Amino acid sequence: MLIFAICFYLLINLGVGLWASKRIHNTEDFVLAGRRLPMALATMVTFATWFGSETMMGSPSHFLEGGFLSVIEEPFGAALCLVLVGVFFARTFYRWNIITFCDFFLIRFGKTAEFVSAAMIIPSYFGWIAAQFVAMGIVGQVIFGLPLAIGIWVGACMVMVYTLTGGMWSISITDFLHNIILIIGLVVLAVILFTKTGGIEPVLAQQPEGFFRMVPKEHSLQSYAEYLAAWITIGLGSIPQQDIFQRVMASKDADTAVKSSIWAGVLYLTVALLPLFIALASKSLYPQLMQGDTKMIIPNMVLQHAPMWIQILFFGALISALLSTSSGAILAPAAVLGENLVKPYFPKLPDAKLLLVIRGGVVLVTLSSIWMARSRQDIFELVGESSAFSLVSLFIPLTFGLYWKRANKAGCLASMILGLGVWMGCEFVWETTFPALLYGTLASLLGMLVGSWLTPPQPLLSPTLKKLD
Repeated sequence: MLIFAICFYLLINLGVGLWASKRIHNTEDFVLAGRRLPMALATMVTFATWFGSETMMGSPSHFLEGGFLSVIEEPFGAALCLVLVGVFFARTFYRWNIITFCDFFLIRFGKTAEFVSAAMIIPSYFGWIAAQFVAMGIVGQVIFGLPLAIGIWVGACMVMVYTLTGGMWSISITDFLHNIILIIGLVVLAVILFTKTGGIEPVLAQQPEGFFRMVPKEHSLQSYAEYLAAWITIGLGSIPQQDIFQRVMASKDADTAVKSSIWAGVLYLTVALLPLFIALASKSLYPQLMQGDTKMIIPNMVLQHAPMWIQILFFGALISALLSTSSGAILAPAAVLGENLVKPYFPKLPDAKLLLVIRGGVVLVTLSSIWMARSRQDIFELVGESSAFSLVSLFIPLTFGLYWKRANKAGCLASMILGLGVWMGCEFVWETTFPALLYGTLASLLGMLVGSWLTPPQPLLSPTLKKLD
């Protein structure tokens, strides 16, 4: 019954993708859903940006081991990111009427900056997508008894098919349906578990002292550096990402873009806390589950101790989260590949052929992410590296490009290259004591300041002006 219900659910997703393909007439339809999403759809599709493997499996595992301080990055940092995008970035970007995040670098800093930013954005997604594929493989193991590698391939190909056919339209519609199932499933499961435990208070009382602290226990430079890094990894690092950009820009107007992003952040934090407390209740009721892989404590608890209808509801919710996150993440770098790496060299490329290039990019991104998923299976690590990549290379140029008039091409390029280089050196070569992303972010800031001050200023352009040559 469980297998039948899940297969039926997956077929519905593919059907929605095929139906949504009828609404695709040009590149803007495919990438931004024609900029016609109302508040409800815009909020749901933005909320679904990161509600995936880390939220449902990675964060609960870390939460059981270290309390709130171990999950600052996700969900607190992720919710912060959505709110910051709505408050400081959404309205400005919507007025610029651009398709990809890298178009901003073209207009503000020129073609070289566009190319470098695109070359940095695309690989930053592979780890994120790979984390979702790993989780799909694990679900395939648990439910269908598939080997992990086969589960990764099956889940990835299914997401690729409905992303290829319907683009952002299929993502928006399926996200709306996914999120309804997700929220209902998590709420029902939480109510049942806490009814069995006698309420939430007995569960909270069992946790060690300091488990729910939101600030570091030790007042040292090292602990506060790690704390800051946890907040900004996704909180700032995911602001310059194409997937959140195109989800927000798909709104019907600027006000909707702003409000939907803020509401999505509030909704994200509210709903993302449910898996954490469900994991606590599972640990309290079934402590034997802690002996295995703690990432699987909630799925194993549902399979072993929940009635069939709860199993169907929960795994529908889990698969919903994985599909929502991975589909948007696949489309984002594919759009950048077509718009910012291929189109500049073929300026007379017809829109129909550009759309074909972007769809080809969906296939390439999927295959690259499958390779990474099969090479590495640590969900939390894959997600963290992906966000750190964009933080150290793109956040400073984006923010200073919008808000600092003196920022120019030299400062932008120095910021991107120096930030990424320092981070990679500290992360993979020297293995510094302080978080590597702090060194990378400071280097990116230094590159922007020094590069911009030592070269002639470049004015902040109006979006109505022509793009720079």
